[in-house]
Amino acid sequence: MKLIQRDFYLDKLKDVIGTPDIKVITGLRRSGKSKLLESFMDYVRAADKSANIIHVNFNLSEYESLQEYHALHNYVEGTYVLDKNNYVLIDEIQMCDGFEKAINSLHASEKYDIYITGSNAFLLSSDLATLFTGRTFEIEVYPFSFREFIQYFELTDQYAAFHRYIQEGGMSGSYLYKNPEAKYDYIADVFDTLIMRDIQKKYNIRNMPLMEQLCDFLIDNISNLTSARSVAKTFAAQQVKTNDRTISAYLKYLCNAFAFYRVRRYDIQGKRCLASNDKYYLCDHAFKNAKLGSKNAGYGRSIENIAAIELLRRGYELYAGVLYKKERMSYYPCRCPRLIMKCKE
Repeated sequence: MKLIQRDFYLDKLKDVIGTPDIKVITGLRRSGKSKLLESFMDYVRAADKSANIIHVNFNLSEYESLQEYHALHNYVEGTYVLDKNNYVLIDEIQMCDGFEKAINSLHASEKYDIYITGSNAFLLSSDLATLFTGRTFEIEVYPFSFREFIQYFELTDQYAAFHRYIQEGGMSGSYLYKNPEAKYDYIADVFDTLIMRDIQKKYNIRNMPLMEQLCDFLIDNISNLTSARSVAKTFAAQQVKTNDRTISAYLKYLCNAFAFYRVRRYDIQGKRCLASNDKYYLCDHAFKNAKLGSKNAGYGRSIENIAAIELLRRGYELYAGVLYKKERMSYYPCRCPRLIMKCKE
């Protein structure tokens, strides 16, 4: 498979080399977390001649014996080299039972520079403070941006490239398939097998048909205003038994697993977040074509989804702004209270 250097994320890792934080690479499955870790490992080898790199990839059977935290801890300690810069890089950390105990112990020893990746449903942003007693630095990896799409295919006509990007999206694993149907089969499989399976296992969901219906509804309504109550009413009209509490919980699970991103409504004049009718953007717009087909492409909503995900990728806080009963997309620099732009939808 062809690889490109994802400098946007790699530079973030370079900037935190040597800091005491536990560096955690999160994001959607198949979005490139493992390849990013490998690229970082290559960079460290070239840049730090005194580096001792301890790499564990739980996707490989050779590390199967380390899938228990004592074994993992002992392996890392056994490969430590005195008077070297010891880097610990662990891929798919959730496959080690009790991994947080091993990582916390290694971090407390203050001998290692630690970098880990994990499944989107088992290494949640909301869980990091609970799992790890030390400080964490999180880097969220998204599917390919439009810029990365152009770079991968070496395209020069940006208009034609963007039309193609709307169709194919940013799941780079699908680029290996020449047939459009095969591409969409791959993308749908990522959503069904990886995202849905992880969510079901993480939260022990019994009513998976309801979860699947909710996913189809959200995919078909990307960039539309949505609330748990309105979804529950819609489903009730279709003779689907549920309630707004269940829908609210399922929405949270989907967002935790990076399948969707919730964007709050914000009253620009009143300077406050509104209580209902948020927007939910799909992690990659190609999932819409793969799951529901392209007969009702809705390019306008797909383009809004692309814009929203790109802003989130760049680190902005994003809101669906409301001003004088008109909707605007508003985004802020992270941790900055000043509004820097308001764009009419």
